[in-house]
Amino acid sequence: MKIRRILATAVAAAVTTPVVFLSAAPAFAGTQKPAAGSSAEQDDPAHGRLVAAVERAEKKLKSLREQRERVLKDLDNDNIGKDVVEEEAAAKKALAEAETAVTDTAAALKAAQDALALVEADPEATPEAKELAAGLVTAAGTKAQEAAAARTAAAERRDKAVDAWHDARVALARKASVLADDIAKAEKALAAAEAALEKYEEEEGSWEECEDGGLAVSLTGPRSVTAGTSAVFSLTVENTAKKDLEAVHAYVFSGILPNSAKDLEELEEDDVEKIVRHTTVEWSSTAHPKWTKLPALGIDAVELGALSKGGKADAKLRLTVAKGAPAGVGVLSAAGEYDIEDGGCGYTEDEDAYFDVVKAKPAGKPVPEAKPSTGTPAPVDHTGQGGSSSVPLTGGQLAATGAGDALPGIGAAAGAAVVLGAGAVFAARRRKAGAGA
Repeated sequence: MKIRRILATAVAAAVTTPVVFLSAAPAFAGTQKPAAGSSAEQDDPAHGRLVAAVERAEKKLKSLREQRERVLKDLDNDNIGKDVVEEEAAAKKALAEAETAVTDTAAALKAAQDALALVEADPEATPEAKELAAGLVTAAGTKAQEAAAARTAAAERRDKAVDAWHDARVALARKASVLADDIAKAEKALAAAEAALEKYEEEEGSWEECEDGGLAVSLTGPRSVTAGTSAVFSLTVENTAKKDLEAVHAYVFSGILPNSAKDLEELEEDDVEKIVRHTTVEWSSTAHPKWTKLPALGIDAVELGALSKGGKADAKLRLTVAKGAPAGVGVLSAAGEYDIEDGGCGYTEDEDAYFDVVKAKPAGKPVPEAKPSTGTPAPVDHTGQGGSSSVPLTGGQLAATGAGDALPGIGAAAGAAVVLGAGAVFAARRRKAGAGA
Protein backbone atom coordinates (compact mmCIF):
# COMPACT_ATOMS: atom_id res chain seq x y z
CA MET A 1 0.00 0.00 0.00
CA LYS A 2 1.47 3.36 -1.00
CA ILE A 3 1.00 5.59 2.03
CA ARG A 4 1.14 8.88 0.21
CA ARG A 5 -1.69 7.67 -2.02
CA ILE A 6 -3.76 6.88 1.07
CA LEU A 7 -3.08 10.33 2.50
CA ALA A 8 -4.14 11.92 -0.76
CA THR A 9 -7.31 9.83 -0.67
CA ALA A 10 -8.06 11.22 2.77
CA VAL A 11 -7.38 14.76 1.60
CA ALA A 12 -9.71 14.21 -1.37
CA ALA A 13 -12.41 13.05 1.01
CA ALA A 14 -11.99 16.23 3.03
CA VAL A 15 -12.13 18.44 -0.07
CA THR A 16 -15.29 16.82 -1.39
CA THR A 17 -17.21 17.33 1.85
CA PRO A 18 -15.92 20.62 3.33
CA VAL A 19 -19.28 21.70 4.72
CA VAL A 20 -19.40 18.66 6.97
CA PHE A 21 -15.90 19.36 8.26
CA LEU A 22 -16.54 23.05 8.83
CA SER A 23 -19.74 22.42 10.75
CA ALA A 24 -17.93 19.91 12.96
CA ALA A 25 -14.85 22.10 13.45
CA PRO A 26 -15.18 22.67 17.22
CA ALA A 27 -14.93 18.97 17.98
CA PHE A 28 -12.06 17.63 15.91
CA ALA A 29 -10.17 16.53 19.02
CA GLY A 30 -10.39 12.82 18.43
CA THR A 31 -14.03 12.54 19.54
CA GLN A 32 -15.47 13.50 16.14
CA LYS A 33 -14.08 10.82 13.83
CA PRO A 34 -15.86 9.54 10.72
CA ALA A 35 -18.05 6.63 11.72
CA ALA A 36 -17.25 3.18 10.36
CA GLY A 37 -18.85 2.75 6.98
CA SER A 38 -19.13 6.53 6.45
CA SER A 39 -18.60 8.10 3.05
CA ALA A 40 -15.16 9.34 4.12
CA GLU A 41 -14.11 5.78 4.89
CA GLN A 42 -15.76 4.29 1.83
CA ASP A 43 -14.41 6.90 -0.60
CA ASP A 44 -11.38 5.09 -1.95
CA PRO A 45 -10.11 6.52 -5.25
CA ALA A 46 -7.16 4.11 -5.21
CA HIS A 47 -9.53 1.14 -5.19
CA GLY A 48 -11.68 2.86 -7.80
CA ARG A 49 -8.71 3.27 -10.12
CA LEU A 50 -7.81 -0.40 -9.77
CA VAL A 51 -11.40 -1.43 -10.51
CA ALA A 52 -11.44 0.93 -13.50
CA ALA A 53 -8.16 -0.58 -14.73
CA VAL A 54 -9.69 -4.06 -14.60
CA GLU A 55 -12.78 -2.83 -16.43
CA ARG A 56 -10.67 -1.17 -19.13
CA ALA A 57 -8.59 -4.33 -19.54
CA GLU A 58 -11.76 -6.43 -19.79
CA LYS A 59 -13.27 -4.05 -22.33
CA LYS A 60 -10.13 -4.04 -24.44
CA LEU A 61 -9.85 -7.82 -24.36
CA LYS A 62 -13.49 -8.21 -25.34
CA SER A 63 -13.06 -5.77 -28.22
CA LEU A 64 -9.96 -7.57 -29.53
CA ARG A 65 -11.68 -10.94 -29.39
CA GLU A 66 -14.69 -9.60 -31.24
CA GLN A 67 -12.43 -8.07 -33.89
CA ARG A 68 -10.65 -11.38 -34.44
CA GLU A 69 -13.93 -13.27 -34.67
CA ARG A 70 -15.06 -10.86 -37.40
CA VAL A 71 -11.79 -11.26 -39.28
CA LEU A 72 -11.99 -15.07 -39.16
CA LYS A 73 -15.60 -14.93 -40.34
CA ASP A 74 -14.57 -12.69 -43.24
CA LEU A 75 -11.90 -15.22 -44.17
CA ASP A 76 -14.42 -18.05 -44.14
CA ASN A 77 -16.84 -16.08 -46.29
CA ASP A 78 -14.22 -14.48 -48.57
CA ASN A 79 -15.31 -11.04 -47.36
CA ILE A 80 -12.12 -9.41 -48.57
CA GLY A 81 -13.56 -6.28 -50.10
CA LYS A 82 -16.32 -5.72 -52.67
CA ASP A 83 -14.02 -4.21 -55.33
CA VAL A 84 -11.50 -7.03 -55.03
CA VAL A 85 -14.15 -9.75 -55.26
CA GLU A 86 -15.99 -8.09 -58.16
CA GLU A 87 -12.80 -7.46 -60.12
CA GLU A 88 -11.64 -11.05 -59.65
CA ALA A 89 -14.98 -12.36 -60.93
CA ALA A 90 -15.05 -9.92 -63.86
CA ALA A 91 -11.46 -10.75 -64.84
CA LYS A 92 -12.19 -14.47 -64.85
CA LYS A 93 -15.28 -13.90 -66.98
CA ALA A 94 -13.37 -11.69 -69.42
CA LEU A 95 -10.66 -14.34 -69.78
CA ALA A 96 -13.26 -17.03 -70.47
CA GLU A 97 -14.85 -14.84 -73.16
CA ALA A 98 -11.44 -14.13 -74.66
CA GLU A 99 -10.62 -17.82 -74.81
CA THR A 100 -13.95 -18.51 -76.57
CA ALA A 101 -13.15 -15.76 -79.06
CA VAL A 102 -9.74 -17.32 -79.71
CA THR A 103 -11.39 -20.69 -80.35
CA ASP A 104 -14.02 -19.17 -82.64
CA THR A 105 -11.55 -17.09 -84.67
CA ALA A 106 -9.21 -20.05 -84.99
CA ALA A 107 -12.10 -22.12 -86.40
CA ALA A 108 -13.01 -19.30 -88.80
CA LEU A 109 -9.42 -19.03 -89.96
CA LYS A 110 -9.28 -22.80 -90.56
CA ALA A 111 -12.50 -22.67 -92.57
CA ALA A 112 -11.17 -19.80 -94.68
CA GLN A 113 -7.93 -21.63 -95.28
CA ASP A 114 -9.81 -24.79 -96.31
CA ALA A 115 -11.97 -22.76 -98.72
CA LEU A 116 -8.89 -21.14 -100.27
CA ALA A 117 -7.32 -24.56 -100.76
CA LEU A 118 -10.43 -25.82 -102.61
CA VAL A 119 -10.53 -22.75 -104.83
CA GLU A 120 -6.88 -23.03 -105.67
CA ALA A 121 -7.32 -26.75 -106.50
CA ASP A 122 -10.23 -26.05 -108.87
CA PRO A 123 -8.90 -25.60 -112.42
CA GLU A 124 -11.97 -23.71 -113.37
CA ALA A 125 -11.67 -21.21 -110.50
CA THR A 126 -11.35 -17.69 -111.73
CA PRO A 127 -8.69 -15.31 -110.52
CA GLU A 128 -11.40 -13.26 -108.86
CA ALA A 129 -12.58 -16.27 -106.83
CA LYS A 130 -9.07 -17.09 -105.77
CA GLU A 131 -8.47 -13.45 -104.71
CA LEU A 132 -11.69 -13.44 -102.70
CA ALA A 133 -10.81 -16.66 -100.88
CA ALA A 134 -7.35 -15.34 -100.06
CA GLY A 135 -8.90 -12.16 -98.68
CA LEU A 136 -11.13 -14.18 -96.40
CA VAL A 137 -8.12 -16.03 -95.03
CA THR A 138 -6.34 -12.76 -94.37
CA ALA A 139 -9.33 -11.30 -92.53
CA ALA A 140 -9.82 -14.45 -90.47
CA GLY A 141 -6.14 -14.45 -89.54
CA THR A 142 -6.34 -10.86 -88.37
CA LYS A 143 -9.33 -11.65 -86.16
CA ALA A 144 -7.52 -14.67 -84.74
CA GLN A 145 -4.51 -12.52 -83.85
CA GLU A 146 -6.72 -9.91 -82.19
CA ALA A 147 -8.49 -12.62 -80.20
CA ALA A 148 -5.17 -14.06 -79.07
CA ALA A 149 -3.96 -10.62 -77.96
CA ALA A 150 -7.23 -10.05 -76.09
CA ARG A 151 -6.84 -13.39 -74.40
CA THR A 152 -3.29 -12.46 -73.28
CA ALA A 153 -4.58 -9.17 -71.81
CA ALA A 154 -7.47 -10.94 -70.13
CA ALA A 155 -5.12 -13.51 -68.65
CA GLU A 156 -2.92 -10.75 -67.24
CA ARG A 157 -5.99 -9.03 -65.81
CA ARG A 158 -7.16 -12.30 -64.30
CA ASP A 159 -3.75 -12.97 -62.75
CA LYS A 160 -3.65 -9.48 -61.28
CA ALA A 161 -7.15 -9.81 -59.83
CA VAL A 162 -6.37 -13.23 -58.39
CA ASP A 163 -3.19 -11.86 -56.81
CA ALA A 164 -5.19 -9.02 -55.29
CA TRP A 165 -7.74 -11.51 -53.99
CA HIS A 166 -5.03 -13.64 -52.40
CA ASP A 167 -3.28 -10.55 -51.01
CA ALA A 168 -6.53 -9.46 -49.38
CA ARG A 169 -6.92 -12.87 -47.76
CA VAL A 170 -3.30 -12.82 -46.61
CA ALA A 171 -3.88 -9.36 -45.10
CA LEU A 172 -6.91 -10.69 -43.24
CA ALA A 173 -4.96 -13.71 -42.03
CA ARG A 174 -2.11 -11.44 -40.92
CA LYS A 175 -4.61 -9.22 -39.12
CA ALA A 176 -6.03 -12.25 -37.36
CA SER A 177 -2.51 -13.23 -36.29
CA VAL A 178 -1.72 -9.73 -34.99
CA LEU A 179 -5.01 -9.70 -33.11
CA ALA A 180 -4.12 -13.06 -31.58
CA ASP A 181 -0.88 -11.53 -30.26
CA ASP A 182 -2.78 -8.47 -29.01
CA ILE A 183 -5.28 -10.74 -27.29
CA ALA A 184 -2.48 -12.61 -25.53
CA LYS A 185 -1.02 -9.29 -24.32
CA ALA A 186 -4.48 -8.06 -23.27
CA GLU A 187 -5.04 -11.27 -21.32
CA LYS A 188 -1.77 -10.71 -19.46
CA ALA A 189 -2.70 -7.07 -18.81
CA LEU A 190 -6.08 -8.14 -17.46
CA ALA A 191 -4.48 -10.77 -15.26
CA ALA A 192 -2.06 -8.16 -13.90
CA ALA A 193 -4.89 -5.67 -13.25
CA GLU A 194 -6.96 -8.34 -11.52
CA ALA A 195 -3.96 -9.40 -9.44
CA ALA A 196 -3.32 -5.78 -8.39
CA LEU A 197 -6.96 -5.36 -7.43
CA GLU A 198 -7.01 -8.66 -5.57
CA LYS A 199 -3.82 -7.76 -3.70
CA TYR A 200 -5.22 -4.35 -2.78
CA GLU A 201 -8.48 -5.86 -1.57
CA GLU A 202 -6.64 -8.53 0.41
CA GLU A 203 -4.50 -5.86 2.07
CA GLU A 204 -7.53 -3.71 2.68
CA GLY A 205 -9.35 -6.59 4.28
CA SER A 206 -6.54 -7.94 6.46
CA TRP A 207 -6.46 -5.03 8.91
CA GLU A 208 -10.24 -5.02 9.28
CA GLU A 209 -9.92 -8.24 11.26
CA CYS A 210 -8.12 -6.28 13.98
CA GLU A 211 -10.10 -5.10 16.98
CA ASP A 212 -11.19 -1.47 17.09
CA GLY A 213 -10.20 0.06 20.43
CA GLY A 214 -8.24 -1.22 23.40
CA LEU A 215 -5.91 1.77 23.53
CA ALA A 216 -6.36 5.35 24.70
CA VAL A 217 -3.99 7.84 23.11
CA SER A 218 -3.43 11.38 24.39
CA LEU A 219 -1.15 14.24 23.37
CA THR A 220 -0.16 17.41 25.22
CA GLY A 221 2.18 20.15 24.14
CA PRO A 222 2.68 23.88 23.46
CA ARG A 223 0.03 26.03 21.83
CA SER A 224 2.50 27.54 19.35
CA VAL A 225 5.85 26.69 17.77
CA THR A 226 8.14 29.23 16.12
CA ALA A 227 9.56 28.35 12.72
CA GLY A 228 13.18 27.25 13.05
CA THR A 229 12.70 25.84 16.56
CA SER A 230 11.67 22.60 18.23
CA ALA A 231 8.98 21.85 20.79
CA VAL A 232 8.40 18.78 22.92
CA PHE A 233 5.00 17.10 23.07
CA SER A 234 4.07 14.28 25.42
CA LEU A 235 2.42 11.12 24.19
CA THR A 236 0.62 8.77 26.55
CA VAL A 237 -0.86 5.43 25.49
CA GLU A 238 -3.03 3.51 27.95
CA ASN A 239 -4.11 -0.14 27.71
CA THR A 240 -7.91 -0.02 28.03
CA ALA A 241 -8.36 -3.55 26.75
CA LYS A 242 -9.38 -6.33 29.12
CA LYS A 243 -6.15 -8.19 28.53
CA ASP A 244 -2.40 -7.77 28.47
CA LEU A 245 -0.94 -6.46 25.21
CA GLU A 246 2.27 -8.00 23.96
CA ALA A 247 3.52 -5.14 21.80
CA VAL A 248 2.19 -1.60 21.54
CA HIS A 249 3.18 0.90 18.86
CA ALA A 250 2.23 4.48 18.04
CA TYR A 251 2.34 6.01 14.57
CA VAL A 252 2.91 9.74 14.30
CA PHE A 253 2.08 12.21 11.55
CA SER A 254 2.85 15.95 11.59
CA GLY A 255 2.50 18.82 9.19
CA ILE A 256 1.38 22.36 8.42
CA LEU A 257 -2.08 22.64 6.92
CA PRO A 258 -2.89 24.47 3.66
CA ASN A 259 -3.98 28.06 4.31
CA SER A 260 -6.57 28.40 1.55
CA ALA A 261 -9.34 26.45 -0.12
CA LYS A 262 -7.50 26.77 -3.41
CA ASP A 263 -4.32 25.21 -1.96
CA LEU A 264 -6.35 22.39 -0.46
CA GLU A 265 -8.25 21.69 -3.66
CA GLU A 266 -5.04 21.67 -5.69
CA LEU A 267 -3.35 19.17 -3.39
CA GLU A 268 -2.51 16.22 -5.62
CA GLU A 269 -1.85 12.58 -4.77
CA ASP A 270 1.88 12.97 -4.99
CA ASP A 271 1.92 16.31 -3.17
CA VAL A 272 1.33 15.11 0.38
CA GLU A 273 4.84 16.32 1.12
CA LYS A 274 3.38 19.82 0.90
CA ILE A 275 1.79 19.12 4.27
CA VAL A 276 4.68 17.27 5.92
CA ARG A 277 7.78 18.84 4.38
CA HIS A 278 8.17 21.62 6.96
CA THR A 279 8.10 19.44 10.08
CA THR A 280 10.07 16.52 11.50
CA VAL A 281 9.39 14.42 14.57
CA GLU A 282 11.77 12.51 16.85
CA TRP A 283 10.78 10.31 19.77
CA SER A 284 12.32 9.04 22.98
CA SER A 285 11.17 7.24 26.11
CA THR A 286 12.58 5.97 29.37
CA ALA A 287 13.30 2.59 27.77
CA HIS A 288 14.53 4.26 24.58
CA PRO A 289 16.26 7.50 25.69
CA LYS A 290 18.00 8.24 22.39
CA TRP A 291 16.07 10.61 20.13
CA THR A 292 15.01 8.68 17.03
CA LYS A 293 13.70 10.40 13.93
CA LEU A 294 10.40 9.19 12.49
CA PRO A 295 9.81 9.18 8.72
CA ALA A 296 7.48 11.92 7.52
CA LEU A 297 4.80 9.54 6.32
CA GLY A 298 4.54 7.23 9.27
CA ILE A 299 6.20 3.98 8.15
CA ASP A 300 8.11 3.44 11.41
CA ALA A 301 6.53 3.58 14.85
CA VAL A 302 7.18 4.69 18.39
CA GLU A 303 7.85 1.36 20.11
CA LEU A 304 6.20 1.26 23.52
CA GLY A 305 6.68 -2.41 24.36
CA ALA A 306 4.26 -4.62 26.31
CA LEU A 307 1.44 -3.10 28.33
CA SER A 308 -0.41 -4.95 31.06
CA LYS A 309 -4.13 -4.42 31.53
CA GLY A 310 -4.68 -0.81 32.64
CA GLY A 311 -1.03 0.05 32.12
CA LYS A 312 0.30 3.24 30.53
CA ALA A 313 3.35 4.08 28.46
CA ASP A 314 4.78 7.57 27.92
CA ALA A 315 7.03 8.94 25.19
CA LYS A 316 8.33 12.36 24.23
CA LEU A 317 7.83 13.70 20.72
CA ARG A 318 10.25 16.43 19.65
CA LEU A 319 8.65 18.31 16.77
CA THR A 320 10.88 20.62 14.72
CA VAL A 321 9.45 23.24 12.40
CA ALA A 322 11.74 24.22 9.55
CA LYS A 323 13.14 27.75 9.58
CA GLY A 324 11.46 28.63 6.29
CA ALA A 325 8.10 27.15 7.21
CA PRO A 326 5.07 29.37 6.53
CA ALA A 327 2.94 30.68 9.37
CA GLY A 328 -0.25 28.73 9.80
CA VAL A 329 -1.85 25.89 11.69
CA GLY A 330 0.21 22.83 12.52
CA VAL A 331 -1.02 19.42 13.57
CA LEU A 332 0.58 16.50 15.38
CA SER A 333 -1.36 13.24 15.19
CA ALA A 334 -0.74 9.90 16.87
CA ALA A 335 -2.53 6.57 16.41
CA GLY A 336 -1.91 3.31 18.25
CA GLU A 337 -1.87 -0.38 17.44
CA TYR A 338 -1.06 -3.52 19.38
CA ASP A 339 -0.36 -7.22 18.96
CA ILE A 340 -1.31 -10.02 21.33
CA GLU A 341 0.09 -13.48 21.86
CA ASP A 342 -2.69 -15.34 20.03
CA GLY A 343 -1.81 -13.51 16.85
CA GLY A 344 -4.59 -10.97 17.19
CA CYS A 345 -4.20 -7.25 16.79
CA GLY A 346 -6.00 -4.00 17.46
CA TYR A 347 -5.85 -0.32 16.78
CA THR A 348 -7.19 3.02 17.90
CA GLU A 349 -8.16 6.08 15.94
CA ASP A 350 -5.73 8.96 15.92
CA GLU A 351 -5.48 11.75 18.50
CA ASP A 352 -4.64 15.20 17.15
CA ALA A 353 -3.02 18.28 18.67
CA TYR A 354 -3.22 21.60 16.80
CA PHE A 355 -0.81 24.50 17.30
CA ASP A 356 0.01 27.83 15.71
CA VAL A 357 3.14 27.99 13.56
CA VAL A 358 4.70 31.41 14.17
CA LYS A 359 7.17 32.99 11.78
CA ALA A 360 10.51 33.86 13.33
CA LYS A 361 11.07 37.61 13.85
CA PRO A 362 13.99 39.34 12.08
CA ALA A 363 17.29 39.31 13.98
CA GLY A 364 17.54 41.97 16.65
CA LYS A 365 13.84 42.16 17.35
CA PRO A 366 12.38 40.41 20.41
CA VAL A 367 9.96 37.60 19.77
CA PRO A 368 6.77 38.23 21.76
CA GLU A 369 5.31 35.31 23.61
CA ALA A 370 2.60 33.59 21.53
CA LYS A 371 -0.84 34.25 22.92
CA PRO A 372 -3.77 31.89 22.40
CA SER A 373 -6.63 33.40 20.46
CA THR A 374 -9.21 32.56 23.14
CA GLY A 375 -7.19 32.92 26.30
CA THR A 376 -5.08 30.36 28.05
CA PRO A 377 -6.77 26.98 27.70
CA ALA A 378 -6.86 24.59 30.61
CA PRO A 379 -5.83 20.94 30.23
CA VAL A 380 -8.68 19.08 28.61
CA ASP A 381 -9.73 15.49 28.11
CA HIS A 382 -8.77 14.81 24.51
CA THR A 383 -8.15 11.10 24.40
CA GLY A 384 -11.44 10.30 22.70
CA GLN A 385 -11.70 7.21 24.88
CA GLY A 386 -12.39 8.83 28.27
CA GLY A 387 -8.82 9.03 29.59
CA SER A 388 -6.76 12.15 30.17
CA SER A 389 -3.17 13.27 30.34
CA SER A 390 -1.56 16.00 32.38
CA VAL A 391 2.11 15.53 31.59
CA PRO A 392 3.84 18.76 32.70
CA LEU A 393 5.73 20.67 30.01
CA THR A 394 7.96 23.71 30.23
CA GLY A 395 7.27 26.72 28.05
CA GLY A 396 4.38 27.46 25.72
CA GLN A 397 0.68 26.85 26.14
CA LEU A 398 -1.20 23.59 25.87
CA ALA A 399 -1.84 22.61 22.26
CA ALA A 400 -5.41 22.92 21.03
CA THR A 401 -7.09 19.55 20.62
CA GLY A 402 -10.18 20.85 18.84
CA ALA A 403 -10.37 23.27 15.93
CA GLY A 404 -11.92 26.07 18.01
CA ASP A 405 -10.60 29.58 17.41
CA ALA A 406 -7.10 28.28 16.76
CA LEU A 407 -8.09 27.29 13.22
CA PRO A 408 -9.60 29.51 10.52
CA GLY A 409 -12.55 28.10 8.61
CA ILE A 410 -10.50 26.54 5.86
CA GLY A 411 -7.99 25.40 8.45
CA ALA A 412 -10.74 23.30 9.97
CA ALA A 413 -11.43 21.61 6.66
CA ALA A 414 -7.74 21.04 6.09
CA GLY A 415 -7.43 19.83 9.67
CA ALA A 416 -10.07 17.24 8.96
CA ALA A 417 -8.04 16.09 5.99
CA VAL A 418 -5.02 15.49 8.18
CA VAL A 419 -7.09 13.79 10.87
CA LEU A 420 -8.27 11.37 8.23
CA GLY A 421 -4.76 11.18 6.78
CA ALA A 422 -3.19 10.21 10.09
CA GLY A 423 -5.73 7.46 10.53
CA ALA A 424 -5.00 6.35 7.00
CA VAL A 425 -1.27 6.12 7.78
CA PHE A 426 -2.01 3.81 10.66
CA ALA A 427 -4.48 1.78 8.61
CA ALA A 428 -1.87 1.44 5.90
CA ARG A 429 0.63 0.09 8.39
CA ARG A 430 -1.86 -2.45 9.70
CA ARG A 431 -2.80 -3.54 6.20
CA LYS A 432 0.86 -3.95 5.30
CA ALA A 433 1.54 -5.97 8.44
CA GLY A 434 -1.53 -8.13 7.91
CA ALA A 435 -0.63 -8.83 4.30
CA GLY A 436 2.84 -10.00 5.28
CA ALA A 437 1.62 -12.26 8.05
